Amino acid sequence: MKNYVAPGEHITLTAEAAVTAGQLVKIGAVTGVAQHDAALGDPVTLVRRGVFELPKTEAQAWTAGAKVYLAAEGDVLTTTASGNTLVGVALEATVDPSAVGVVLLDGAIR
Repeated sequence: MKNYVAPGEHITLTAEAAVTAGQLVKIGAVTGVAQHDAALGDPVTLVRRGVFELPKTEAQAWTAGAKVYLAAEGDVLTTTASGNTLVGVALEATVDPSAVGVVLLDGAIR
């Protein structure tokens, strides 16, 4: 195909804020895990699909398969849908309290 550009699993965008490697980042409607540190305005490569251990709302228990959302006012994941961005599903149950959860990012744009 002459019009093929790239697989899209890893994409490089301009960081809208400083980010650190491993941080879940939202740039516009795109979410992914930063592959490397980047300063505001620098290019950052985001991994859009895969299984990651990511920070979650500590005061929540998750069930495997539950939809997880990036909280609008923070860098943590939550099972609360209202006002937040769907990014994937929990792959493992977690207890309340716990600081991280195992998440499958599906790469969908929402």
